[in-house]
Amino acid sequence: MMERTFLMLKPDAIQRGLMSEILGRIEAKGYKPVAMKFMRLPKELAERHYGEHKGKPFFPGLIEYITSGPSLVMVWEGENIISGMRVLMGKTNPSEASPGTIRGDLAQQTGRNLIHGSDSPESAKREIELFFNDYELQTWDRSVQPWMIE
Repeated sequence: MMERTFLMLKPDAIQRGLMSEILGRIEAKGYKPVAMKFMRLPKELAERHYGEHKGKPFFPGLIEYITSGPSLVMVWEGENIISGMRVLMGKTNPSEASPGTIRGDLAQQTGRNLIHGSDSPESAKREIELFFNDYELQTWDRSVQPWMIE
C-alpha cells in the first residue's frame, strides 16, 4: 500500500553531520521524498507535535532539546513506508536497536536518537498537516518505480 509519512532529522543528527548518511539510507530503501524544510522548530509547534507527552517528566527537556537547533522536517512516500521506516529507524532506545538500523548504528541515547518518524497513518496525517501546507507536498513519478515495486 502506497502511503506517506512524516520524518524529522532532529538537532543531534544535524549537529553531528549525519543528514546525508540518514537520507541516503532512506532513499536507498526506495522511498521517495515529497517535501522537506530545514527549520528551527518554534516552541509552540514543538509542544503541539509532542503533545501526547505533555505532563510527563521528560517533556520540558524534550521541548528544550528539539528547539535547540535546526531540524530537517520531511514527508516521504513509499510502499508501507510507515512500518518500513519504523524498522529502518530502529527502536527508540538505541541500545535496544538492531545493528543496521539508523539508531542502532548511529545513536547512543534515547534522548539523542537522531530521527523521528510517524508511528501510524493517523499520526502521519496529523504531523504532516502540522508542518506542511498542501502546496508544499509534491506529487511526482520516479522512472525506476516499476523496478522496485510490482
